[in-house]
Amino acid sequence: MTAVGIDGIEIWTGKLKLDLPGTFAPEKGDDPEKYTKGLGLTNSSFPDVYEDIVTMGANAAKGLMDRKGLEPEDVGRIDVATESAFDHSKPVSTYIAGCLEQVYDGDFTHANKGERKFACLAGTQAIDDAYNWIRAGRNRDRPALVITTDTALYARGDPGEATQGAGAVAMLIDEDPSIVELSTDQGYGSKDETDFLKPNQQFPSVDGKRSVQVYLSRMREALEDYESVTDDIELEDFAYAPFHTPFPGMVRKAALLAYRHVIRDTAHEDALADEIGRQPREGEYDDREAYEEAIRGYMDELKTTEQYQTWYDTAVEPTLGLSREVGNWYTSSVHIARVSALRDALTRDREFVGDTLLVASYGSGAQAEIHAETIREGWRAEIERLDIDDQLDARYDLTWEEYEDVHDVHEYDADLGREVEEFTQPDGEFVFTGWGRMNERQYEYAE
Repeated sequence: MTAVGIDGIEIWTGKLKLDLPGTFAPEKGDDPEKYTKGLGLTNSSFPDVYEDIVTMGANAAKGLMDRKGLEPEDVGRIDVATESAFDHSKPVSTYIAGCLEQVYDGDFTHANKGERKFACLAGTQAIDDAYNWIRAGRNRDRPALVITTDTALYARGDPGEATQGAGAVAMLIDEDPSIVELSTDQGYGSKDETDFLKPNQQFPSVDGKRSVQVYLSRMREALEDYESVTDDIELEDFAYAPFHTPFPGMVRKAALLAYRHVIRDTAHEDALADEIGRQPREGEYDDREAYEEAIRGYMDELKTTEQYQTWYDTAVEPTLGLSREVGNWYTSSVHIARVSALRDALTRDREFVGDTLLVASYGSGAQAEIHAETIREGWRAEIERLDIDDQLDARYDLTWEEYEDVHDVHEYDADLGREVEEFTQPDGEFVFTGWGRMNERQYEYAE
């Protein structure tokens, strides 16, 4: 059976930067380490006044198509995953296709287009859809273009404000892929939850404590389900474990839970027995509350062990590099974690063709998906061609007052009463230019 997976990746970050310890923390009267150590974030990316989810997605897609030598007629499917859509009917994929058709001779008339929504999980679901479409033989030898794009803003003063971010990832899903092959083995954990939602509103309503609990519960369920179709999971089976990363501090919790679960009844647990004892078993306790208290105590000790810290520093910490610099990109979050892992392997000159990533995606509302991806021969050449470091270095560093202005600009119902000048100069990219006769957003390509 021919391999199907990710053949190419391109990233586009918002062109503005907010320095969390240097600018955000002093304004809030906070210790900078609340952000750098607590949340695990250094900077957030924001869109300039001429940027939005369409421009970022279209710019990422154009970069990927140009690099892969594709014309519109070569693409059979365009799926956009976002939780920042501004239209309840017309999908963002049509806007992006319209942008791209301004710069290519051909068009996407015969490409299937859609929009996926399940909070941050939607990007992975769109990849699943493309995989199934190709496997079903409905693609006519054409790849699918999957784009994840979000402007993840919170209301001013919201506890989540420091985790904001904006950017897009474009991925080409095709047969005989260059970067990773997708596995048919998947695990799911899903339940109707109200931890994070946007009922006809731009900014999320969030139950922060509940949201963390739901994230961890769905991840545990997905891991259990994945084990049910793959037999036992061994730590040594996976080179990296990219998680959905709303902020790196959340991943620290999820990784510890996953590690405890995976080492249960293994030699790894036995090796820790003299140091911290064996994991509590529920049957040893009179009630659930006592068991859960014992588990929490065990995990507090587990995270201090050299054995756990070595695994975390090798398999998880390297996946957080980009997130620390850009904040939460919602649907793109786990996909920049994957890229961070591959960039780490590149830096280390790691030879790991045939090795495996364990990818853990999540979306509030709530569902987690865990699946494996196998590294392919062409991964190195593809990752070497990314220019994300140049993009990050070129971002405009916002003052607090400028941050307030740009936040206002991107509020859907904002009535500024004045114009906010762009902070950067667009060059060879798509830009938002205003509204049309039916209140549709309009775009042009700025040379």
